Amino acid sequence: MTAEPRLGIDIGGTKTAVVLVADGSVRAMCSAPSGRGASGVVDVAVRLARKVLADEARGAGGAGGAGGAADVVSVGACMPGLVDPVSGVARHAVNLEVESLDLAGELSVRLGVPVAVENDVKAAALGAWRLRAPWAEGSTAADTGPGGHGGPGGLALAYLNLGTGLASAVVRDGVVVRGIDGAAGEIGHLPVGGDAPCTCGQVGCLETVASGSALARLWPVAGRRATNPFAAAAAGDALAAAAVDVLCTGVGLAVQLLALASGAERVVVGGGLAGLGAPLLDGIRADLEQRARSSRMIDALGLPERVELLPADVPVAALGAAWLSAPDLSRAPRLASVGSPVGLAAVTVPGERVG
Repeated sequence: MTAEPRLGIDIGGTKTAVVLVADGSVRAMCSAPSGRGASGVVDVAVRLARKVLADEARGAGGAGGAGGAADVVSVGACMPGLVDPVSGVARHAVNLEVESLDLAGELSVRLGVPVAVENDVKAAALGAWRLRAPWAEGSTAADTGPGGHGGPGGLALAYLNLGTGLASAVVRDGVVVRGIDGAAGEIGHLPVGGDAPCTCGQVGCLETVASGSALARLWPVAGRRATNPFAAAAAGDALAAAAVDVLCTGVGLAVQLLALASGAERVVVGGGLAGLGAPLLDGIRADLEQRARSSRMIDALGLPERVELLPADVPVAALGAAWLSAPDLSRAPRLASVGSPVGLAAVTVPGERVG
């Protein structure tokens, strides 16, 4: 195996993905449906980790290849819920039927090496930082967008996860901004108006207008032949058109909020709704352009050029998990084979999907 191999494990609500990263490239990847309950979650993660390592060892012809986790520089794992990177314990991962799990401890025992852990959205933010990294070697100040800075020093990227809910995380110089009890970035639970109840117990949260659940409420798919609201809107579905307008306006507000409150110079949008592709990005940028026309201050931020869409098939959380224990992420080589200096559109991830 090549220099500094790192293993990243992303335990999602429906799927677990494992990637092996070495020399700035994704060397192998596999995924399978996530287990349920504490033991099931760990069992699937360990099985996939061992498979990736074994496949890489075979690919290396047994000469210098890794046969186990002890041959990698670091192992990181992430999952939904409240994850404490210090204690290693994950709590309240409802979709995985996990109330409490010593994630770091269980994985460490099974794999035989220390395992760093993190919340999945925060790990995804690290992955997005690694993928985008416009300030990495060879970049110029212009790469960060209007008013961008060249080189390290206060540079920040926000990852906006559009899934069933809305969550975000901010990475500054390769370090996740945590805040009180790790709550930094939970902008989905900021009340912005409206009468829609939120799962958090409040009413009118940003998540109620900028998430998959918001879209499902505004444009119920049951009984419809079309499943893409943008396509349906283009075909004349007035309800779909209204729903995507609310969605793009809500996401636009989220982008503006992250730029103003966190100082993020890039906002990368990912999550399940990212699969809607270019129409979603066009809609978000159109909303930001409309905001810019009404305010000189907002116009000066150049927000439409600062937001981009992460391809839905990129294992961004697993990539971030692979670098959780990196001592100085800002000096690490970027993932050249997964992203490109001008954006995230061209993505090639080698590896095999199992399960």
